[in-house]
Amino acid sequence: MLIRTAKYPNSCSWTRTVDILASHLRSSRTMAAKARTALDETSNTGEFKRTEAGFRNQIEPGGRFEPEASRYHLYVSLACPWACRCLAVLYLKGLEDAIGVSVTHPTWQRTRAEDPHDEHSGWVFRSPTDPPLSSIAGFGSFGCEGCVPDNVNGARFVRDLYELAHDTTGKYSVPVLWDKKERTIVNNESSEIIRMFNSSFNHIAKNPDLDLYPEPLRASIDQVNSWVYPSINNGVYRCGFATSQAAYDTAFQELFSALDRCEDLLSRQRFLVGSQLTEADVRLFQTLIRFDEVYVVYFKTNKCFLREYPNIAGYVRDLYGIPEISRSVNMDHIKTHYFTSHPRLNHYAVVPRGGAAWWTEPSSRAERFRSGDAYEAAAVVAAATVKL
Repeated sequence: MLIRTAKYPNSCSWTRTVDILASHLRSSRTMAAKARTALDETSNTGEFKRTEAGFRNQIEPGGRFEPEASRYHLYVSLACPWACRCLAVLYLKGLEDAIGVSVTHPTWQRTRAEDPHDEHSGWVFRSPTDPPLSSIAGFGSFGCEGCVPDNVNGARFVRDLYELAHDTTGKYSVPVLWDKKERTIVNNESSEIIRMFNSSFNHIAKNPDLDLYPEPLRASIDQVNSWVYPSINNGVYRCGFATSQAAYDTAFQELFSALDRCEDLLSRQRFLVGSQLTEADVRLFQTLIRFDEVYVVYFKTNKCFLREYPNIAGYVRDLYGIPEISRSVNMDHIKTHYFTSHPRLNHYAVVPRGGAAWWTEPSSRAERFRSGDAYEAAAVVAAATVKL
């Protein structure tokens, strides 16, 4: 039987530990058979087929999950683009005092090392002063700087959270939006979490007037997302995790066709849907910022570097210049995770050094597009304390 505490958030650490241990015992037989990672999600023809998120509840007034300060906790990896889009929106909206955050170590570890039949590897929690970790193959030494432990449930692994929430999917991904009141996962789909952060917490947000999904632009935002997600956000993974030449070639062609489309679009306007920063930009940015340092090498997206696209490169610099967005970027965590967590792709966990941090250079796009509606829209965003 799972032992639960009656109140939140001041649960005793020993009781949280009992909860987690009980969940291990309850699910050890079934979970070991189906625990998996994204590397396992390929079809018989070698195509990467990402499975849908398993927790899709909404935070809304009058619903099961009410928007309340200090009730929710966000679990992220600073390496994960899906998690970091949530973190960026949390910062943009000014919700960091209302929603807590825990940050995993970038290098995956065996999540049930005591079970020889359970080979799952995934996100692990550490404190920043803990000793370094090696890859699961035993190579390298990777520090814990930037990690934030789980002070809500005392979990050692993200997997523990899923088992506490009676997960049936077997994929223990981030982000995880956790409800401390019911002690369960509310949602683990990043596209839905960012919209909840955008609109559901305005009564406690520091920047309630910032709207990243405004009604007049929703059709345009949805249209952009409809091709950016499969071809770019997920497209880099379709290249990197492909297990056949045909699957890789298809993904590669779609990726660079979509990047050419972005380059053309951004030659005519500052942001993806015009003059205003929206969720479409936050979603795309988290893939672009990882491209040159990771994907070109690791996922074989080597037709060209993004810094070779004048408009895309300027766009990345422009968004990185927004403090709330750059705060969501930790290039050490990004590179360490990808190059040390998948022995099948990089057995010895050697991390490439990389080049100059070109994305930190100033962008001239604000001045270039500062006229008419573009200036007015930028002023609206600036009024919400977002510095463009």
